[in-house]
Amino acid sequence: MTSVLPRSTSRAGRRGPRRRPWVGLLFVAPMLVLFLLFRFLPAIGALLLSLTDYRISGNWDFIAFDNYTRLLSDGVFHEALLVTVTYTVMFVPLTVLLSLGTAVLLHQVVWKRGFFRGVFFLPYVTSIVLAAVIWKWIYDAQDGLLNTLIGLVHLGPIDFLNQSNTVLPSIAVTSAWKGFGYSMLILLAGLQAVPKSYLEAAMIDGASTWQRFRYVTLPQLRPVLFFVLVIETIGAFQVFDAMYVMTGGGPVRSSYSLVYFLYDSGFKYFDFGYASAIGLVLFLIVLIVSLVQRRLVGRDD
Repeated sequence: MTSVLPRSTSRAGRRGPRRRPWVGLLFVAPMLVLFLLFRFLPAIGALLLSLTDYRISGNWDFIAFDNYTRLLSDGVFHEALLVTVTYTVMFVPLTVLLSLGTAVLLHQVVWKRGFFRGVFFLPYVTSIVLAAVIWKWIYDAQDGLLNTLIGLVHLGPIDFLNQSNTVLPSIAVTSAWKGFGYSMLILLAGLQAVPKSYLEAAMIDGASTWQRFRYVTLPQLRPVLFFVLVIETIGAFQVFDAMYVMTGGGPVRSSYSLVYFLYDSGFKYFDFGYASAIGLVLFLIVLIVSLVQRRLVGRDD
């Protein structure tokens, strides 16, 4: 039986509608333009600026890699790098464990789950300056809440923010409290995506609760954990606000981070070329750490 439809019409019907890639590009174009203007071009500008001794007057000379060689021999840079790495080692495990533990608890809760999820997420949407001011009062050696509680057992007072051995852990706790809500939601979504059939099969095989979590849930969470590790590590290396508000970099530069050093170099001493070099070195450090994390935690599939 001969088809009534024309030959061209039947072929078009089999192929479906023609694809127009340029339509998708039109939707992406505004965000792409913003990315180029406010992300890519400033990064290129910072790279070029780091090769000069740009002054606030607008005068500059090309000095090639002098800023980088100066940076390698700068004792303040070494101190700031050590402070930043130490803070990161404290902050990232604390935040990830707190986020994962809270996500697991919320995943088990059925009653008022949305309410508790909102309560735990609330600190994330508050201002870091407000959070830092509140925790600065909590840590206060004279009238702080924490020292008041310690005084009930006849200990203290402890000046948490003015002692070199307690200032970084104190700031790490503040930042973890402020930021764990976002990672908690990401991990909670990952937990809800774990197929129940896997857990049921493990339960039938006699696996305990810990064994099901260790050998079934955690491997399924690996891509999500990698994402959380990367964003929390980037946030840790970029710490500035909490240290600026709570300690001002003290005592004796014990909380003087790389971004704080960058801020002082650029906006206190107006050494913009040197500040740009610090920013690019920080970018390279974060990139290397992220690649190592991908090697250890991430996966290609």
